[in-house]
Amino acid sequence: MKLVIIFGPHAVGKMTVGQVLARQTGLRLFHNHMTIDVVSGLFENMPEERSRLTNLFREEIFKAYAASGEYGMIFTYMWAFDQQEDWDYIQHVEDLFRSHGAEVYFVELCADYDLRIERNKTENRLLNKPTKRDVVKSEALFRRLESKYRLNSLPGEVNKEHYLRIDNTDLSPEEAAERIREAFGL
Repeated sequence: MKLVIIFGPHAVGKMTVGQVLARQTGLRLFHNHMTIDVVSGLFENMPEERSRLTNLFREEIFKAYAASGEYGMIFTYMWAFDQQEDWDYIQHVEDLFRSHGAEVYFVELCADYDLRIERNKTENRLLNKPTKRDVVKSEALFRRLESKYRLNSLPGEVNKEHYLRIDNTDLSPEEAAERIREAFGL
């Protein structure tokens, strides 16, 4: 079992790179909006309940998949490095998969801010993430969270055995996925 966690800020290409990596490797993609979008419409005015259910769904999916004997999963996540609860969450996911013998790989994507603002409106993003289809609202959330949290790590901050940082400002999703495959032998 392999778990590849792709993380980075808004619209950096986590899902898109994950889609390509899944096609290239046979790993299954579990992008973070697969659970977010399930509950967002119903619980729009109840953020605590929305968060609780998103985390509950993810936890049950992780438990079942880690024990499944499948080849592996790609999970995408926006990690706020200045929030201890995000560090704890990533550690929990890593521990859960490792307890089933999985190898865990960490891929951090970073890209130019203005380019990410443009990527926030791409057809693939809007097709696969219903909560991003209101582009004005999505961009406002993007800007608000970017100003509130630190969404890329500092040099040396991610101290994991299998860690790769990719600036994909000028890379295609295929090129980024190939770098991941080569770095980790997937």
